[in-house]
Amino acid sequence: MSAEKTPIDGSSSANTLLQLHQLLTSCSKSISGGNFSQSQTPVSELINFLDSVSDASISELEPGAKENAFRILSGIYEFLCSPSLNQENIDALSFELPKSASKFAGVSPQCLEISDNIIHRFIEKCSPRDMLPILCEALDSPNKTVQAATYVCPLISGLSDVFISLQRRHFEQIKVAVPVVVKVVKAISTESDYEDTELETLFERIVLNAHSIQTVCRKLEDGENEKLRALLGLYVLQILALVSVSRNYLHFALRLASILPYSGISGLDLITGYSVDTMSHVVIGVVWALKHDEFAQAAKFDFGAIKTELQNNPTKRWQAVGMLKHVFASIDLPWEFKRYTVDFLLYITSADISNKLEHNDCSLYMTSLFSSLQALTMIIIYASDTVLRKNAFEALKRVLGDIPNSQRFDILKALIKNSDSSSMVAILLDLVRGEMHRERILRTSLQKNEALEADSKTCQSTLFWSTSILELVESVLRPDTGGPPILPDNSDAVLSALNLYRFVLMTEAAAANKNDIDQHAVDTVCALNPIELVLYRCIELVEENLKHLA
Repeated sequence: MSAEKTPIDGSSSANTLLQLHQLLTSCSKSISGGNFSQSQTPVSELINFLDSVSDASISELEPGAKENAFRILSGIYEFLCSPSLNQENIDALSFELPKSASKFAGVSPQCLEISDNIIHRFIEKCSPRDMLPILCEALDSPNKTVQAATYVCPLISGLSDVFISLQRRHFEQIKVAVPVVVKVVKAISTESDYEDTELETLFERIVLNAHSIQTVCRKLEDGENEKLRALLGLYVLQILALVSVSRNYLHFALRLASILPYSGISGLDLITGYSVDTMSHVVIGVVWALKHDEFAQAAKFDFGAIKTELQNNPTKRWQAVGMLKHVFASIDLPWEFKRYTVDFLLYITSADISNKLEHNDCSLYMTSLFSSLQALTMIIIYASDTVLRKNAFEALKRVLGDIPNSQRFDILKALIKNSDSSSMVAILLDLVRGEMHRERILRTSLQKNEALEADSKTCQSTLFWSTSILELVESVLRPDTGGPPILPDNSDAVLSALNLYRFVLMTEAAAANKNDIDQHAVDTVCALNPIELVLYRCIELVEENLKHLA
């Protein structure tokens, strides 16, 4: 079997059409002869010939190449519609021709239409169950020489026809195709070299594809219907995330939003991840609704009810914060989406929730909360919009305040340990100092009130005042890499650590603490010793540098 493409003989369309007819006749005779191995060669020659025509028309290396491509593609379609063509020929050609025909889709709108007709013809004449893997394989292996955004359009439309034509095992077969479509569309939509018109054509086909799944759902009974509706909801959410690459695609988002209520996914389900917790970017639907009232109406989102539920239920609120990490950490979504997501986070944490956390435990959500907070720190560091940075910092403080005291320190410690930014470490250490000051005041207040002795014991177990605080200071002043911290690169973190160290010393030495000298105070003094050694060494290094400067 030849691996080389057959060149176009001559420059005239008549010669090219004659060559096409000769190749088609050769294929037909070989396939009808019943010898599979012999038929492979003429089919391969036909495909190579078509690829050479499509490549020439897309690159426009030859005059009249686009018109020639349209005639060739029309000749293929006429051949497939011939009454004398038997089923054996159609079945044999169905493995390769859909892919080759799709390569012509980017030549012109007329070629796109003929490509659609060719694939539709195969679906009419062949088993839809056989065509589904053929189309998926063609989608999953786009040729680098073709325009992918238009190449996949006939194939996606073909899948829509296949879905509707399936007679049984609808869920199982559609479940195979959906990830392939999402993968391909994601790869295309995240590239920057496609025109809006090309992506609009692609998204139009995707929306119609989702509607075809909805049409299939309506034909199924309860069990299969429920599973396929759930799959449809996940599909729509993933496509919404891809549509979000540009603000110009609101009309597609609105059409997708109208499918969400049918799929059984509510706004609260989206923001908490309930029933869709394996998805990334599912919160995109909520962000679209925040940006556009018409989207909220189409998706039937009641934000008043969502806000009330999240403010009154800390578990769902933690779930929601965990889901937001998919937006905060995304490198594909525009900053505008992150701004709306930060606004939503401020929106659901605006109530006074500090008194509702005493007996709650967020251990199950620590990982997702940490991921969201870490992603928020990235926004604080890298966002160019001052208002966005300010709001992200406010959101960071509110989420930290929403975490029970016993687990808040662990989150802050993890954020500090895993931050590469000296400025962010300084900010986080300052938050630790603020927590220590707040809890110091609380402990003093409780100790003065004998009636609250029991509550005081509870408070003591959750205070930030422990040797762990000094470990944080030491981690900055004596890094794991050894030696003193690198200056001036880490000057912000070092200054904040020293301020925290000074705060600990001053507070422990204050008169208010004299009645509280116990084992805790002894532990504190012992923990300070190694930090003092490092601090003195830092002072010596500074003095040496000053001498050299003098």
